[in-house]
Amino acid sequence: MKNIKFSYPNINLSDIKLVNKIIKSGWLTHGKYTDFFEREIKRFTNSKYCVTVSSCTAGLHLSCLASNFSFGDEVIVPSVTHTATAHAVEYTGAKAVFADVDKLTGNITVETLKKKITSKTKGIIIVHMSGISCELKEIVELCKNKNLVLIEDCAHSLGTKYKSQHVGNFGISGVFSFYPTKQITTGEGGAVITNNKKIYTKIKQLKGFGIDKDIKERKKQGAYDVLDLGYNYRMTDFQAALGYRQILKYANNLKKRKQIAKRYIKNLKFTKEIKFTKYSKDNSYFVFQIFCKKRDFILKKLKSLGIGVSVHYTTPLPQMTYYKKKYNYRPKSIKNSIEYGSTNISLPVYPSLTNNQIDAICKTLKKLVK
Repeated sequence: MKNIKFSYPNINLSDIKLVNKIIKSGWLTHGKYTDFFEREIKRFTNSKYCVTVSSCTAGLHLSCLASNFSFGDEVIVPSVTHTATAHAVEYTGAKAVFADVDKLTGNITVETLKKKITSKTKGIIIVHMSGISCELKEIVELCKNKNLVLIEDCAHSLGTKYKSQHVGNFGISGVFSFYPTKQITTGEGGAVITNNKKIYTKIKQLKGFGIDKDIKERKKQGAYDVLDLGYNYRMTDFQAALGYRQILKYANNLKKRKQIAKRYIKNLKFTKEIKFTKYSKDNSYFVFQIFCKKRDFILKKLKSLGIGVSVHYTTPLPQMTYYKKKYNYRPKSIKNSIEYGSTNISLPVYPSLTNNQIDAICKTLKKLVK
């Protein structure tokens, strides 16, 4: 079976009609669907506040600014993540310090964090890799004891829970991505959740140039003040409408993702050459990650057979040219990250993926790893 896509957005005709209606109306920003979408994200994650933003990167940057990170500060991030996680720290003038990860989950751990804490450490950004929650109880306790700010990068984890509570509610903020490959999409886009009113107010203000009043709040046309050096990190209303429609049906999407994960496990559980984490009802299964030797050979073969897969991620951030030149990390300090990067494959998980397609992927994998 060929031409199996790695990702396919869960967008239907009624979603497209709504977006089209908004575009034709001419009211493309500051509209009601931004409010609707933020309301539904709050409801789904059971958080007090939500701010939509132009990207997850923007949300992370705003969270770092709201945390007052600046020159001389250090913020610990995982060495395996998208570069946006570290960039958000560096934008503020603070230093991103890279901690090794667990070689099966890809998540930062209390043990790897403790090795990197110094007198300059002001915060930690954790990433719930591929939809698997970090061990939050221990990390939250560490942050409390050391008086550190905790930010959650939830780019992979809409629908992920830790002890029945949605991730993103444990730090000062949780930041989500709605990039096309994610569980729901707005094209580009993201959202920040928080339970802290002060953080919410700061992020909302900073995302719109530092202006004190939203356009709908102004009593007099054109009357507003600028309170801070803000940014243009807004999401358009037609993007928000697309996200709003998808989050309304996300419960079914999430249910299907978990069924797909179970089928992968059923197919691959006796293949000793392939490793993966055990099934968890709390995992949102952004992707289904497997680990195997001869990874690059397998990737090449899968591509030639028309089977779409991906990698999250190959090169640890400290080995990327920008950070390598700046900080000169030694490979032995991130040995788990290097192993993770050289063995992981992300298999597709999206609602329209069929059982026949899943079985075909697994059958091919079992042949290739032999």
